[in-house]
Amino acid sequence: MRVVILGAGISGHTAALLLRRKLSKKHEVIVVSPNSLWNWIPSNIWVGVGNMKPADVTFDLPSVYKRARIEFHQAKAIEIYPEGLGDAAHPYVLVESTKESDRGQKTEIKYDYLINATGPRLNFGATPGLGPDGFTHSVCTVDHAYSTALELDKLIEEMKTGQKKTLVVGTGHGLCTCEGAAFEYIFNLEFELRQKGVRDNARLVFLTNEAELGDFGVGGLQLKSGGFVTPSKVFAESLFVEREVNWITGAHVHKIEKNRLEYETLDGERDTLDFDFAMLLPPFTGVPLKAFNKIGEDISNQLFNASGFMKVDADYTVKTYEQWAPEDWPKTYQTAYKNIFAIGIAFAPPHQISKPRKSKNGTMIAPAPPRTGMPSAIMGRIVANSIADMINGVSENPTHAASMTEIGAACVASAGANAIVGGAVSMTMYPIVPDFKTYPNVGRSLVHTTGEIGTAGHWIKKLLHYAFIYKAKALPFWWIIPE
Repeated sequence: MRVVILGAGISGHTAALLLRRKLSKKHEVIVVSPNSLWNWIPSNIWVGVGNMKPADVTFDLPSVYKRARIEFHQAKAIEIYPEGLGDAAHPYVLVESTKESDRGQKTEIKYDYLINATGPRLNFGATPGLGPDGFTHSVCTVDHAYSTALELDKLIEEMKTGQKKTLVVGTGHGLCTCEGAAFEYIFNLEFELRQKGVRDNARLVFLTNEAELGDFGVGGLQLKSGGFVTPSKVFAESLFVEREVNWITGAHVHKIEKNRLEYETLDGERDTLDFDFAMLLPPFTGVPLKAFNKIGEDISNQLFNASGFMKVDADYTVKTYEQWAPEDWPKTYQTAYKNIFAIGIAFAPPHQISKPRKSKNGTMIAPAPPRTGMPSAIMGRIVANSIADMINGVSENPTHAASMTEIGAACVASAGANAIVGGAVSMTMYPIVPDFKTYPNVGRSLVHTTGEIGTAGHWIKKLLHYAFIYKAKALPFWWIIPE
């Protein structure tokens, strides 16, 4: 049997390593990824403020796969033929090489099982002027983060001469996700400005599509501590006030020009914001993949939603926010084709987690569901286990499940990288998607949903950085480290 995995991010890489460990040598595990460097993306925020170098958060992927006996193709998938084509009845995926030596060369790779773990397409084009090719910076890739740090260094040198600067961090579109990354970046940025003695010359503005601070695309949290229940809104706002960071919530950025952006808020008001430095995250779409049936007809709309994310075992019936239910969310990540799965950002969520809102002008301003980090790794594990059991004859159907309404997540958001005076916000939530049937009023367990800030969090964040890179390199006993 041959298992082909598209993508080598957290979810795809996790699935590949586990499949190779669980399957005998007679079975093949193949990974297709356009990048030859593996990037621990959660630490890109440290690269983006100059606390780490690209080499600290990346490593050579082909050498790891060679040692692990996994076949690697540096290429991007462009077409899927789940029924084969014509007389060639075996399903295959068409890939296009991204290696410099044979760039653009196309190859058909047959599969018995396929995992779509391609991750997102960074849709900077959704907002005119957004991104490294426009007028803002990014930490979405290690190259973006490194370039951001270089520009920040220049800005700090100007600030040391007494120049006042406005720095804007947040989301560059009303439908962005990963607000947590922007949250981390602005507090690392604030910390570095203090460390370098130029904080008094900086005006910091957090611009977000969240209806309120602390939403994080998960509808906010209720945190129980010391017998009191505190909304994450209060928790977040107190940190912003303490660090003297201004904020604009419920914002959709319409366009960005050099040193100026135009945005609209939920109340329908449009305004402009001048800046000297901006790090704004883009919205995500699925990667541009097409699917065709046996006679060559385009069946992409059967496998993918309008945004390019792959449909899995979720309920995609159009419903109002009040009608959404925990049962809507996928459990096994299997598609209509029983040998195709989609995990991580590649799968299509049935709906948003935060309540979708429109401005008074009708502009949709709503965070997309986050499904990176720990949830992605868990999906990679359960799909790998299911496929291994299906190949080994244990069952004809997936044997493992991990609905986001039934699993929890832990997040450590850095708020300053320093062993003595640094800190981080350590948060857990259970479940990820609120379940108001099981947990009336709050949607989550008050026992397992927690949040606190302190220097210990920084040490945990640093420890996790090294632990997960160790695991990703498939070094001795890597499988002991949990997702």
